[in-house]
Amino acid sequence: MSTQAKPKEPSALGRLFIDLAPLLVFFAVNHWRGIFTATAAFMAAIVVAVIVSLVRYRKVSALLWFSAVMVLILGGLTIWLHQEWLIKMKPTFYYLFVAGLLSFGLLTGRNLLKVALGSVYPGLSERGWRLLTRNWIGFFILMAVANEIVWRTTSTNFWLGAKIWGFVPATILFAMANVPMLLRHGLTLEVAESEPPIPPTQ
Repeated sequence: MSTQAKPKEPSALGRLFIDLAPLLVFFAVNHWRGIFTATAAFMAAIVVAVIVSLVRYRKVSALLWFSAVMVLILGGLTIWLHQEWLIKMKPTFYYLFVAGLLSFGLLTGRNLLKVALGSVYPGLSERGWRLLTRNWIGFFILMAVANEIVWRTTSTNFWLGAKIWGFVPATILFAMANVPMLLRHGLTLEVAESEPPIPPTQ
């Protein structure tokens, strides 16, 4: 009798690569062809990221689906209306959506961060999950504000560079900064040392 293989869980680095690769494509194409061509490439790249996730892991996270829909809608409007501010606001919408979703989960007694990342935070107590979720809510709100400030006050190249060299490293560093708190609330030491889990970044 054949048994259906269990879908492979992506590692933190695997999730980060799937999340970051379309942004790197956007960055590279913008350097050579400008933001409107880069937006089209971004749209194509995130579709590829969804396909890779489906083929490699046989599932796509809810946040990747949301990000892909936003990129396709705002990217399409950016190209159609020839207004680059539309794609620049995509990270703001994304960060506020995630913060709102996590806040709703806490208010209704359903920790959505635990649902999404529970398998990579073994042993973490309920209090640890609440503290971690609270921290990420605050971080995502700050990132939304930062994105608004940067795109409204700087050039397109500076904004895109800030996303690659500022926002992404800040997200990784913030995830690592949470590890000591997580260890105090039951996180398995070996997992935390080898691969600090990182929520999706956009």
